[in-house]
Amino acid sequence: MKVFAPLVFTGLLCACAPPAPAPATTEVAGPSDIEIGRYLIRIGGCNDCHTPGYLQADGKLPESQWLTGNPVGFRGPWGVTYASNLRLTTQTVSEDDWVAMLAHRSDAPPMPWPITRAMSSGNHRSLYRYIRSLRPAGPPAPQRLAPGERPSTPVIDMVPVAPDAP
Repeated sequence: MKVFAPLVFTGLLCACAPPAPAPATTEVAGPSDIEIGRYLIRIGGCNDCHTPGYLQADGKLPESQWLTGNPVGFRGPWGVTYASNLRLTTQTVSEDDWVAMLAHRSDAPPMPWPITRAMSSGNHRSLYRYIRSLRPAGPPAPQRLAPGERPSTPVIDMVPVAPDAP
């Protein structure tokens, strides 16, 4: 019994200890960087904004049309932003600069930067390699506009509207 009591006490201490913290990021695994990147693009909703007509087509657009930027802007208190042509962007920035951008950037709403900042650098690299594999296509997206500047393109207003009074 004297040998058993310390074991029980040690077991209880271990059971009451706080759990180990979860890792800050989780690495998505797959057969290749290209497949991982394609998967992340699909589940991350990247095409929703960066591919014209993707939502209207219920996601049924060929990959050859993916990630070419969007001429429809998002207007809010920040001005007007446009979803960039990622296929051109990955041709003009290095892989390391891409990883740094996805890990640290926080401007240009409504881009969901918290999502990209939560990804691992390995997944950032998979995104870069997948997008680069698509090759350049399409024109650059329009430039961001400051608050008060008038857009020459269609926009989606991102300002909440209060309901009508009864």
